[in-house]
Amino acid sequence: MPLRAKVTNPALTAATMSTSPQIPREKPRDPPDDVLFNSIYGLRSIELNRPQKLNSLNGSMVRKIAPRLEVRMGEISSCKHHPHFGSRAQGALRRWRCCGPGATEPEKGGEGQRKSSYFFKQEYFLDHMIATYSKPVVSFMDGITMGGGVGLSMHAPFRVATEKTVFAMPETSIGFFPDVGASFFLPRLDGEIGTYLALTSERLNGVQTLYSGIATHYLHSSVLSNVAQRLSELVFSDHSTLDQRVDIVNNTLAEYSLGLPSLQEEPILLGGGLRTAIDRCFQFNTVEEIFQALKNETEYKHWAKETLKTLSSRSPTSLKVTLRQLRLGKKWSIAEAFKREHEIASNFMRHPDFVEGVSARLISKPPRQAEWKPATLDQVSQEEVDAFFYAPEDESVLKLLDKEDYKESPHSRIALPTEAEIQRFITAEAGYGISKKQVVNKFVEMCNQKEGVREKVADVLARRTVMQEDGLRWV
Repeated sequence: MPLRAKVTNPALTAATMSTSPQIPREKPRDPPDDVLFNSIYGLRSIELNRPQKLNSLNGSMVRKIAPRLEVRMGEISSCKHHPHFGSRAQGALRRWRCCGPGATEPEKGGEGQRKSSYFFKQEYFLDHMIATYSKPVVSFMDGITMGGGVGLSMHAPFRVATEKTVFAMPETSIGFFPDVGASFFLPRLDGEIGTYLALTSERLNGVQTLYSGIATHYLHSSVLSNVAQRLSELVFSDHSTLDQRVDIVNNTLAEYSLGLPSLQEEPILLGGGLRTAIDRCFQFNTVEEIFQALKNETEYKHWAKETLKTLSSRSPTSLKVTLRQLRLGKKWSIAEAFKREHEIASNFMRHPDFVEGVSARLISKPPRQAEWKPATLDQVSQEEVDAFFYAPEDESVLKLLDKEDYKESPHSRIALPTEAEIQRFITAEAGYGISKKQVVNKFVEMCNQKEGVREKVADVLARRTVMQEDGLRWV
């Protein structure tokens, strides 16, 4: 079935979008020590201090962090092994060690829905501040990066993975949807990688996050303290542009690379024939078609069978809303993505699957399979899915601090080249007798010898090109 036209919301008017927002402020009852602040060598240090919850982001932490971002200076970092955020005094640079999974435990009833919706409003407000920040932001994804940690990481220009990185968007397993700006960044990953990660909650470890486009750099965890120290010493001219500062940080990170694991050790997980199968099965605009494609898969039967098993355990409502979110999100700007996600999140707060999913997967000991309502895909109507994309009558539109907006990441050039970029190059060079080796070398040169480029480009060429008498052709 073809994808329907984009759902519009009359609440998203120019008047409501231009209203000045309020910066989240700390409340008297907020715990005093869930975020720790110190000054070190002229830097303001902010440390996430909620280890019993894997440093998962909550409203109190957001209310402490957001005002510090507003002043555009200081350092923010978290506990060991959990993704850190900091800056040079004078507001030149920030680095972020982001947090682990989870955000809020749902409460039943209208008051619980109101509290949850308010938390998501604060969380998305903070994430958007990072996405539109006026200085380079470096996220060290050195550990579990899920839930709120994804929101703090994925909107940074620099996203540094290590051998300890574990990335996932597990929301469909708890009756929710991939939020924190996933509407923006997942559809912009190569092919159907974003769709696959969103629907299945597949985990990516270490260097796999670099190859997939989640991370922009890969460093060994042993060098992070030295990197942080070096970044804190960087001094930028008052007249330097953001792009110039980004280039300086990019070169600095490259200095500390110890190399990538060999492809013999760690082949590209979402590459080769499996990647072709992912694109083949997850290209459709309905979940039912994806299920059927997996059932029909012949080349990767075992993978398809396991994937079907995984999807069958997910909330049918979550799967359908998530797929629609990703297809629409391809055209959403960064600001619209957060506004629309707040509408979707507010509706999920009123849906039984979210409370049931969190209770079954996160609270029950041992975890159990959730009992979804509706229980099957065919019981979830298109009208029910559409309703998630309209703000509930008692919800106000999310107001964001920064008016800056964009539809493509302004710093994508520091990541590995995308398949679209490689395709454009091959298409432009068609008929000139160029070889695969020449293409790989050209991209390595254009990307200043960036590690991972050679492996990524070679994988794309192997899957998507054929050699003819007059050179490579894209297929």
